[in-house]
Amino acid sequence: MAGEVKVFPDREALGRAAADWFEAVVAENSGRVAICLTGGSTAETLYGLIAARKLPWERMHFFWSDERFVPPGDPRNNASVSRRLLLDKVPVPAAHIHPMPTGVASNEESAARYDAELRRFYGADKLDPTRPLFDLVLNGMGDDGHTASLFPGQPTLEERTRWCIAAEPKHDPFVPRMTLTFPALESCRASGFFVTGTGKAKRLKQVLAGADFPAARLKPNGRLTWFVDRAAAGLTE
Repeated sequence: MAGEVKVFPDREALGRAAADWFEAVVAENSGRVAICLTGGSTAETLYGLIAARKLPWERMHFFWSDERFVPPGDPRNNASVSRRLLLDKVPVPAAHIHPMPTGVASNEESAARYDAELRRFYGADKLDPTRPLFDLVLNGMGDDGHTASLFPGQPTLEERTRWCIAAEPKHDPFVPRMTLTFPALESCRASGFFVTGTGKAKRLKQVLAGADFPAARLKPNGRLTWFVDRAAAGLTE
């Protein structure tokens, strides 16, 4: 397993360290900064902390690693949660916020439109390993080892041409989704996983050992850091 694993006593300490990391990576780029956000309660803790930081918000663009095909404002909508906790609290230009469209006919159409938007933003149809799509990619990991909406045993794991595709979940909430693929998620200068809770300890151990779960398959071009609390690391007092 490539990447650095950092263990923290609890979610709050993890969040503070992750916010420092986030700010440091942003500071490395004096131009346009592209961030790929994720869902999940651990990331939500991070977003509240980032909102209090003095960052070059006017230069930052925000995308999402995956989304549920539900209307904006729905509590299951990742972009709506991110707006409430972070983006509505900071001076990011509206044109710099790039949610996956959910007011279209299907999740397949949404994914196709987002794929096209990513390529327009990047300025090319093929990813160059020396020119990352994102500065920062934030990742979560499910109890089954999935990341974004890339689920175990699904054909979406093998996609190497498209950057965003439709996905169908295998657990609640059972709503259609859109997800970035491995090539898009891996095209970054820095990538971070945020994992908390005893419920993920067994799976995290397997993923870090290189077992064949989606989270273990993610091989970023840039630096990979795992932010883990003691519970998820399987440590007890």
